[in-house]
Amino acid sequence: MKLIFWTLLIISGIADSISEQYEVVGPAEPVFAVAGEDAILPCSVKPSISVVDMRVEWFRLDLKDSQPVHLYEDHEDRNTDQIQSYRGRTKLIHQELQRGDASLKLSSVRVSDEGLYKCFIQSRSWYDDATVNVRVEAVGRPPVITVDGFDHSGGLHLQCESKGWYPEPDLEWLDGDGVSLIPETTEKHRNTDRFSVKHSITVHRRDSQIHCRVKVRHHMLEALIISSSKTSVILIVLVVVLSVTAGILIAVFVHKNRGKMLVFLLFYIFM
Repeated sequence: MKLIFWTLLIISGIADSISEQYEVVGPAEPVFAVAGEDAILPCSVKPSISVVDMRVEWFRLDLKDSQPVHLYEDHEDRNTDQIQSYRGRTKLIHQELQRGDASLKLSSVRVSDEGLYKCFIQSRSWYDDATVNVRVEAVGRPPVITVDGFDHSGGLHLQCESKGWYPEPDLEWLDGDGVSLIPETTEKHRNTDRFSVKHSITVHRRDSQIHCRVKVRHHMLEALIISSSKTSVILIVLVVVLSVTAGILIAVFVHKNRGKMLVFLLFYIFM
């Protein structure tokens, strides 16, 4: 009888273990998040069984720190040992745990949040995990184009600068037809976790739109300047100077000949 009892107990335990088996599933592709916005790190079990009674732990694979990013255990969040930089920024939707969804909501994403995350789910007799690759993008300031004068051949010197990007952005000059222009100088700097970039170019083609485009993986900002000929600029300045000079000469003439002008006007009126 004892042999039968233990046999049935083992078989029952094996059956319970098999019935409790599941697969933890994460996204096949990286999760792209924007700095300053919220992001969802997907994680669920397959088949869709409840994980309310299980242990759900999120942690970083690429950090030496052994502290969790988020821990759910015994039906509640236990984040007393959470990594300091994640305090108050992580959340599991408890209602979704009943559907087998243990996705992590990460608020106010930072550049430092980029990395590899592990979603670990453990029941009484089974466990599995999935890896989530989080990539962060920070959109910088709109590019600013400045005119830096002319060279000896009449070429127009232009500079384009933009700051506050992550990862390191690409800066591209384009003419009005969308053809890329090769920059003459390139400057790139990193300030803490953000990048700034500045390109210089000399334009010889006149009466054309010149675009400065800055972009990272999924975001792009662009500025536009209309390049006109140097001759036109000089003519405009010359006309303005001549107009001002003519006005000054007329004023001086009137001032010096006020008496003569007055006699002339009186003679004209009474005639």
